[in-house]
Amino acid sequence: MIGLLQRVTTAQVAVDGAVVGAIDAGLMVLVCAERGDSEREADALLTKLLSYRVFSDEAGKMNRSVIDVAGGLLLVPQFTLAADTKSGTRPSFTPAAPPDEGRRLFDYFVAQARSRHPVVATGQFGADMQVSLTNNGPVTFWLQVGPKQVS
Repeated sequence: MIGLLQRVTTAQVAVDGAVVGAIDAGLMVLVCAERGDSEREADALLTKLLSYRVFSDEAGKMNRSVIDVAGGLLLVPQFTLAADTKSGTRPSFTPAAPPDEGRRLFDYFVAQARSRHPVVATGQFGADMQVSLTNNGPVTFWLQVGPKQVS
């Protein structure tokens, strides 16, 4: 699974002009399930992103996690993160999980996040979403957990 996380001061997702998810300060995370991913990879990615230290401490060092700062999580499904862009001028989405499996794993990921963190908002799987955010820093990290990387 892939998570592209951005430290934000605010972020929101709209579908058909209506806001479906929004947070104040925290992490906006684009989430993608890849072929072969399971709940194991989803759990590993969630554990990593909840504890990933991207917020500053008193000394200005990135030493605090979203849990430490009681920040929000905005989870947005985005299968395009799995695109194969190695050749040609059109991406291939073969590495992404099939839509039904991607939805199932995203829903699982969200449910697990809600059981472990108090402020979780989401985008809408399969919708044409408009995402807006103010990236704080800017701070952006790519996290990827695959079957071979999970112990």
